[in-house]
Amino acid sequence: MATKEASTSKKPAAASSGKSASKLSPKAAAAAVRIADNKKASYNYHIEERFEAGMVLEGWEVKSVREGKVQLTDGYVVIRNGEMFIIGCQINPLGTASTHVRPDSIRTKKLLLHKEEIKRLMGKVEQKGFTLVPLNMHWKNGRVKCEVGLAKGKGEHDKRDTIKDREGKREVERAMKSRNR
Repeated sequence: MATKEASTSKKPAAASSGKSASKLSPKAAAAAVRIADNKKASYNYHIEERFEAGMVLEGWEVKSVREGKVQLTDGYVVIRNGEMFIIGCQINPLGTASTHVRPDSIRTKKLLLHKEEIKRLMGKVEQKGFTLVPLNMHWKNGRVKCEVGLAKGKGEHDKRDTIKDREGKREVERAMKSRNR
């Protein structure tokens, strides 16, 4: 009963009562707290390392994130003066936003990471071919987190290989599905 209640609720499992979150399977709980994914990142880049960073958000942004009005596909991460920022991550304001607040959907948002990690990432990003890309946004303990990937760009032939692998997996799934009928 708890799993049905959690799946029909629009709130993520982290924001709902503790009872339903503990009875969910780990895979279902992970899917419930996911806000947005950057699907282009795995197609355009080889992800070398992943880091989880906190985000500094305004109140209206948190409300919009709860409604799922987030787009990460055009976002990228930069390091300025020893601080990390995400640029191009679009959080669309709700229609019920306050009149005294001027929401800016493409505002640059600060990411929170330990200083040692930022210094290590600065060294890696200065190497040729490495960049930082946002991979997904998710809830963790009632806070919005952004998973950032240290990535290296794929060449055109790598992208073709990715497409070929994806098509091969689809054909195998179709064959298995028709065989089971």
